[in-house]
Amino acid sequence: MNTTYERPTAPPRIRRAQTIALALLMVSGIVNYLDRGTLAVANQLIRQDLGLSLGQMGLLLSAFSWSYALCQLPVGGLVDRIGPRRLLGIGLIVWSFAQIAGGLVSTFGFFVLARIVLGIGEAPQFPSAARVVSNWFPLKSRGTPTGIFNSASPLGSALAPLCLSVLIVAFNWRWAFVVTGALGLVVAAVWFALYRDPDSRALSREERAYLEADAEPAAGPAPKLTFAEWRALFSYGTTWGMLIGFFGSVYLNWVYLTWLPGYLTIERHMSLSRTGIAASVPFLCGFVGALLAGWFSDLITKRSTSPVVSRRNAVVIAMLGMVAFTIPAALVQSNTIAIACISVVIFLANAASAASWALATAAAPPSRIASLGAMQNFGGFLGGALAPIVTGFIAQATSFVPALLTAAGVAFVGAMAYLLLVRKPIPEHDASSVPAQLPV
Repeated sequence: MNTTYERPTAPPRIRRAQTIALALLMVSGIVNYLDRGTLAVANQLIRQDLGLSLGQMGLLLSAFSWSYALCQLPVGGLVDRIGPRRLLGIGLIVWSFAQIAGGLVSTFGFFVLARIVLGIGEAPQFPSAARVVSNWFPLKSRGTPTGIFNSASPLGSALAPLCLSVLIVAFNWRWAFVVTGALGLVVAAVWFALYRDPDSRALSREERAYLEADAEPAAGPAPKLTFAEWRALFSYGTTWGMLIGFFGSVYLNWVYLTWLPGYLTIERHMSLSRTGIAASVPFLCGFVGALLAGWFSDLITKRSTSPVVSRRNAVVIAMLGMVAFTIPAALVQSNTIAIACISVVIFLANAASAASWALATAAAPPSRIASLGAMQNFGGFLGGALAPIVTGFIAQATSFVPALLTAAGVAFVGAMAYLLLVRKPIPEHDASSVPAQLPV
C-alpha cells in the first residue's frame, strides 16, 4: 500500500487565520504558565511570609490542579458546543483576576481560594487550543501546530524563574502575581479582537476542501454535541487509556513544574538567584521538545496507516524516557548532572504532552475533539493535583529522593496504559447505540 502523503497547500486566507490563531495560542499559553509558575518561583518567600509548612505549601500548589482537572469535563463539551473563541476569552478574564487576587491575599485559606479560581479560569486553554487546531488544520497536519501551542507551556515555565525572580527580588512576591494577572487581561482583549472561529467565516469551496483534505468521508455535517454523545466517550478503552496515561505523564511533569525551584533551594542548597537560572534551563529544553514532537508526530503519521497508533507510540517512547532519566536525577550527587537529567525529562515530558494532544485530534470523532482532549487532560491534572501534595509530604517525612522515584513509577504505569488501551479511533456514528453501551 502506498502510504506517502503530500501536504495540501493552505489558501492564503486560511494560512492567515492559522498564523493568527497559533500566535494567540502561544501568547495566551505563555501567560497561562507564567501565572501557574508564580507560586513555585516564590515558594520560599511565601512560606516565610505566611508561615507555611512544606505540607501546607504542597496543598497550596495543588489547589489549582484540583479545580482545573474537575473543570476539564464540562469545559471540553462546552468548547465543542459553543466554540473556543468565547470559552477561552472568558477563561482569560477569570484567571487573570484570580492571579491578581493571589497577590493581595494575607491568609492561607484565601490563597487556596484564589488558586482554585485560577484553575477554573485556565481550564479552557488546552481544550480550546485542540479545537482551534482541528478547526483550522487538516487531520495529518495537526501535529506541528499542536506542538507549537504546547510549546507555550515549557516556554512560560522557563521564563517564569528568569523574569519573576527578578521582579520578586526588586520588589516582592506580591507584585509578581499582580503584574502577570494584568498581562492576562491585555491578552484577553487581543484574543477577542483578532480570533474568529471558522463557523463564523464564509469559507470558499477551495478553503473547505483544504480543511477536509484527509478527513474520513462523512454522511452529513457533524451533529451538535449532546450529553449522551459526550458520555459515550467513557465506554471506549481509548478514552480510559488516554485518561490514565496522561495522569502518569502530568504527575511526573508537575513534580518538577511545582517543586523544581523549591527542590533546588531546599535539597540542593542553591540560592534564589542561581535557582532562577538553573530552573529555567530544563523548561527551555521542554520548549524544544514540544516543537520537535509536533513535527515528528506529523512525520511518522504521514508514513503510517494509523494516525492513532503512530501518535500513541510517540507518547509511550517519550514517557519511558522520562522514567529512565528521573532515576539518576534523584540519585546523583552532582547538581550539574541532576539538572542535565531533569532537562532531558522535561524535554521528553513536553514531547509526550504535544504528542498526547495530537493523539486526541486523531482518536476523537470530529464532533467531540475538545471533549476527548479535555477528558485526557482531566486525568492528567488529577495527577497534577496529587503530585505536589504527595511530593511535599514525602519530602517533609524523608527527602525528595523517594518522592522523585515514586513519580517515575507513576509515569511508567501511565505509559503502559497508553500502550495497552489506546488502539483505534473512536467512531462518530455511535450516538444511536449510546443507551445500549451505557445502561442505566
